[in-house]
Amino acid sequence: MLIRSIPCLQDNYAYLLRCEQTGQTAVIDPSEALPVLKALQKEGLSLHAILNTHHHGDHTGGNSELLRHFPGIPVYGHGSDQGRIAGQTHFLAAGEVFELGKLSIQALHNPGHTHGAVSYAVHDALFTGDTLFGAGCGRVFEGTPAQMYHSLNQVIGACPENTRLFFGHEYTRKNLEFALHVEPENPAIADRLAAITALLQSGNFSTPSELGLERLTNPFLRCEVPAVQAFVKRIEAENPLTPVEVFRVLRAQKDRF
Repeated sequence: MLIRSIPCLQDNYAYLLRCEQTGQTAVIDPSEALPVLKALQKEGLSLHAILNTHHHGDHTGGNSELLRHFPGIPVYGHGSDQGRIAGQTHFLAAGEVFELGKLSIQALHNPGHTHGAVSYAVHDALFTGDTLFGAGCGRVFEGTPAQMYHSLNQVIGACPENTRLFFGHEYTRKNLEFALHVEPENPAIADRLAAITALLQSGNFSTPSELGLERLTNPFLRCEVPAVQAFVKRIEAENPLTPVEVFRVLRAQKDRF
């Protein structure tokens, strides 16, 4: 399969996903149409499907224009997003599998950021939208901290360690600065921050990440690590330090960081 990252808006990513056996091509989270159309033209591709990880406009804003260029193509999203995703034709359930050419794609339901948030798993790649970012996670808008913790650690966290994570925003450097604030003695975070800073300065992207790297550097996947718990204890002395309560405090601190 072929994956192409497409920067959109100020800091969003859309992605082209192509089955190389059949040429069938999908776009994941087209926040705007023009960069997607330019990428398709550059690659000499047509468009056969739109996959949305959730209903927010910075992930669906290009749907209608793309459908004018490619009428009748399917638009996938979670069933609970019915009426909230422009042009949606397929209303996915948790774990549902569908095909793009010869590629099998599974929808992992990961509520928290929104009720209908999904990640799309295909081979060793996972498109996580605004649920998991490089070294971070999305804000909890429609769900609960417990749901978001579960989505990150039990749903996405159940994937193989070498899973490539293609996320929805270029937030990695800022997220690593927060992670280092939480764990200032963690050399993996400091090393990754230096590497990402150099990568971005050279004009490259921080996407994709890998799940194994996230486990070492993403505080929201490290809620049971003593150093992370110690940070939370300094914020809330009476915190019971259950993983969900640690996550709740981390997310609240990140919101203010």
